[in-house]
Amino acid sequence: MSTTAPEADLTGWTATPFTAAGYTHDVYYKGSGPGVVLIPEMPGVHPGVLALGNHLVDNGFTVAIPSLYGTPEVPARSPRLVPTLLRGCVAKEFAALATNAERPVADYLRALARDLNAATPGKGVGVIGQCFSGGFALAAAVDDSVLAPVLSQPSVPLALTPAMKRDPGVSEREMAVIEKRAAEEGLCALGLRFSGDPMAPAERFATLKKRLGDNFEVIEIDSGRGNPGGFGRTAHSVLTVEVREVEGQAAYEARKRVVEFLKERLV
Repeated sequence: MSTTAPEADLTGWTATPFTAAGYTHDVYYKGSGPGVVLIPEMPGVHPGVLALGNHLVDNGFTVAIPSLYGTPEVPARSPRLVPTLLRGCVAKEFAALATNAERPVADYLRALARDLNAATPGKGVGVIGQCFSGGFALAAAVDDSVLAPVLSQPSVPLALTPAMKRDPGVSEREMAVIEKRAAEEGLCALGLRFSGDPMAPAERFATLKKRLGDNFEVIEIDSGRGNPGGFGRTAHSVLTVEVREVEGQAAYEARKRVVEFLKERLV
């Protein structure tokens, strides 16, 4: 039985700079098959993100991980987390404190999704955002190349006020495009959070459910007191730090559903 979260290093990944929308970031590529853009959580492309990437590769996907912040391979729980987060919060690229915002990073990620789509054999691409980048996956779905957005514990804008908690993480213009795609093309998004996670507020999921209805699938894992999975009250990272590769473990099962969702939409 696994008692720790899966981790990996950069073995087998190829880094290539990618420039779009006025920004250049290294993007790490691996695998073959339909494309998935895996956006890292804070503090960056940590060993848990790389393990998730390897898991997607093993399930038949070409994975592209843009290194938007931090230093690759630095552990998730590192002293570098706080300074990396602070830099992210004030960067214009991410607009972490703004509501109803069109974030420059979204244009970059849409361009990366289009580029990956052109190079891979699927019907389109998936985009997985996590934590700080959770909502970026939905913003990417403004582009027609994105068929499977996954929002894991979306935490931007930071949940400091009631309005920020309710904000879906995209602008009204972007939300209108996504709603139109959901109604006319059947676009679906998958959202994941722990029930007690204040950084990925329930109010944000309620907004998305109200706007997208059945086209927003929600997986909410119980992290309340005495929860059956034994998750702590600070449980946050559904697809990385909290995964234990044990059948029936809630985060492990959520990761399974993400793979199924991507295959349903892309293969």
